[in-house]
Amino acid sequence: MNSAIDPGRRRLLRGQWLPSQSVFRPPWAEREAVFTELCSRCDDCIGVCPEKLLVRGSGGFPEADFQRGRCSFCGLCVQACKTGALRPLGETRGWAWTHRPGFGSGCLAVQGTVCRTCGDVCDSGAIAFRLARGGRSYPELDQSRCNGCGACVGLCPVGAVSLQQL
Repeated sequence: MNSAIDPGRRRLLRGQWLPSQSVFRPPWAEREAVFTELCSRCDDCIGVCPEKLLVRGSGGFPEADFQRGRCSFCGLCVQACKTGALRPLGETRGWAWTHRPGFGSGCLAVQGTVCRTCGDVCDSGAIAFRLARGGRSYPELDQSRCNGCGACVGLCPVGAVSLQQL
């Protein structure tokens, strides 16, 4: 049995009463409870990530840090995982992740400044800008096209894009 402390218990022991921002595990990760039970914290997935997206997070478990870049869904992390914490590619259904970007009130486009950085870096074309009254355009997300790669997060010049679990 893995001797890892439950993440909720870890927050409590640190005096953090409310859950903090969601932790994003590597793509194709099992549900959190299963993942933390199976993951050996060997860092094999971190070492093979060509995008350097994966980092050692709380408790030594791998996390995706979208401030560092996007996920290319190469699958090398899954191939490197020997414990089953990341599902084999043939056993997955749908997208690798169930999170999508949200646009905060600090978004430059929302504030009236022309900025389309998030839409420009979105390879799947999931982010478009809708023209509104007054000549402003607002980012809109087509969830069916978004793969959760996170490219829009790290490149936002004001940090107004964040990922939320569906």
